[in-house]
Amino acid sequence: MDYLPLFFDIKDKPVLLVGGGNIALRKARLLVRSGATLTVIAHEIHTELKQLLDQHNGQALIGEYHPGLLDEKLLVVAATDDDELHKRIHFDATERHIAINVVDSPALCTFIFPAIVDRSPIVIGISSGGKAPVLARMLRAKLESIIPNGYSTLGQLVGRFRNKVKARFSTVDQRRMFWEHVIQGQVAEKVLSGRVEDAEQLLQEKLNHQDPEKQVGEVYLVGAGPGDPELLTFKALRLMQQADVVLYDALVSPQVLDLCRRDADMVFVGKQRDNHSVPQEGINELLVQHALQGKRVVRLKGGDPFIFGRGGEELEKLKEHGIAFQVVPGITAASACSTYAGIPLTHRHYAQSVKFVTGQLKNRTSDLNYAELVHPNQTIVFYMGLHSLPCLSEQLIKHGKPASTPAAIVSRGTRADQQVLTGTLANLAERQAEAQLPAPALIIVGEVVGLHQDLAWFGEQLLSEGNHSLIQQPEA
Repeated sequence: MDYLPLFFDIKDKPVLLVGGGNIALRKARLLVRSGATLTVIAHEIHTELKQLLDQHNGQALIGEYHPGLLDEKLLVVAATDDDELHKRIHFDATERHIAINVVDSPALCTFIFPAIVDRSPIVIGISSGGKAPVLARMLRAKLESIIPNGYSTLGQLVGRFRNKVKARFSTVDQRRMFWEHVIQGQVAEKVLSGRVEDAEQLLQEKLNHQDPEKQVGEVYLVGAGPGDPELLTFKALRLMQQADVVLYDALVSPQVLDLCRRDADMVFVGKQRDNHSVPQEGINELLVQHALQGKRVVRLKGGDPFIFGRGGEELEKLKEHGIAFQVVPGITAASACSTYAGIPLTHRHYAQSVKFVTGQLKNRTSDLNYAELVHPNQTIVFYMGLHSLPCLSEQLIKHGKPASTPAAIVSRGTRADQQVLTGTLANLAERQAEAQLPAPALIIVGEVVGLHQDLAWFGEQLLSEGNHSLIQQPEA
């Protein structure tokens, strides 16, 4: 390391800032946020900087820098455009063993300002040692996006209860286990959703009644989206990375699974046509079993948990056993796959409504209300309908949907091996019999499919035949 990361306590400590322009103003804001008693010396001082000093009991001096200004200072920051002045300040400060930062001159610094993610009392500093400040700022922006502001409130809440928890639990391991469940459990989630009073009340209840040796876990029902890991929500990613156990479906892509906590127990409970590795009742029992062992369980589902995902059935079972849970929506396949295929589900000229329909009911029949599905100016999206495509097409036509209605299959949508096959209700099943696009796949029926050739953007068109015959794959 070129620098040792340290955190200075400068509350009510004297700090000198040389310079009165915009750069000095930025440094001054940071210093007063940390509680410094700030003195500024410059020939001219920015109006906003003067106001900042007035608000924080600082001092503004008009004039020349001289070494006497360093007396009794904890540190000094030089932020002018005078290189010779910077060298003099560096010499004077190092002679007195006073920490110094010279803006944009790492060689003259004994400390540097990192890029900061401020979730006080949680503070993260990122530094490149002055070699790549733009890269450090980019990394800060990434961290800003994945660390909610609520962590500041959570840190303050934990601080208020720290001594109480220490008095309640006699061993370090008991305290660690308690705080892990607080910081990665219901209390934290309530804080992050803005319910701070509820969180504090729950934390007090846990402290009053918690058996140190017995912890009850909770379940996170998380929508993993259609496959592209970049379509995950921040909340989904956060819960995936703190889970002790992950129960995942066949529709969850390997790229999404790779983002789960590395040491979590990964349990495959996927269902495929005529092959259920674990029946639904068994999945329900596994969720209960792991949660009652005090574990944090993620039930990871492709798409959205509440759209043909049987999430409601799983939550009913958890409710019976008094197990806490929360649900994180995911981008459902209809929305994501149609978007990646360049097929808008609604369009002012072609479709003013959209219906999501399962192509396979609980008793494995296709007893659908076709009379409702054949209304004009609407888009129909069939989930799990690939094997019943001939029947679906036949029934739609039989009930009045024109045989020429555009239709498409989107196979493995949003993934690197996405394929799109388009045609009409009259011939799509025949073309699929030849193309054999694999599951998981969606069927989209409606005039909006006709926009596919113009709006397709994800990948390269490899084969085109006629007006509505296209297989599309991404570029290798």
